[in-house]
Amino acid sequence: MTIQDQIKEYINSQPEPKRNDMMELHHNILELMPNCKLWFLDGKNSEGKIVSNPNIGYGAYTISYTDGTTKEFYRIGISANTTGISVYIMGIDDKTYLAQAFGEKIGKAKVTGYCIKFKALKDIHIEVLKTAIQYGFAQNS
Repeated sequence: MTIQDQIKEYINSQPEPKRNDMMELHHNILELMPNCKLWFLDGKNSEGKIVSNPNIGYGAYTISYTDGTTKEFYRIGISANTTGISVYIMGIDDKTYLAQAFGEKIGKAKVTGYCIKFKALKDIHIEVLKTAIQYGFAQNS
C-alpha cells in the first residue's frame, strides 16, 4: 500500500466531522507545500505495539543527536486524537515561539512548544494555522 493510500485510509477511518476536517487540513498543507515528502506513521513501535496515535507527515528535516547520529523526520504532522486534531510543527528551536506568535490569534486551540491542538477547524482561524505551518516549513534545522 502506498503512503498516499495509507493516508487516505487513515483519514477515511475518522468519524465525521473530524474526517472532513482532516481531509481539508491535508489539502491545505499540500497546497502550501505541493512537492513535499509525505509520511505515514501508524503509531506502532518495532514490536507492533501501539505507542502513539497514527500521524501524517509532510516535508523533512534532519534531527541531530548528541551522540553524533542523525535521523530524518517530518517537518509538519497531523493526527486525530480523542478530542480533535493535533498539528505538529517540528524542528523549532524556540519552544515558546508558537504559543507567543499564534496562541492568542488562532482561536480555540491549545498551543505548546511544537503542537497546536483543537477540536474542529471551525473553532480556529485557518489562516493563522496556515501561517504557523508555513513558519514550520521555513525552518532550516
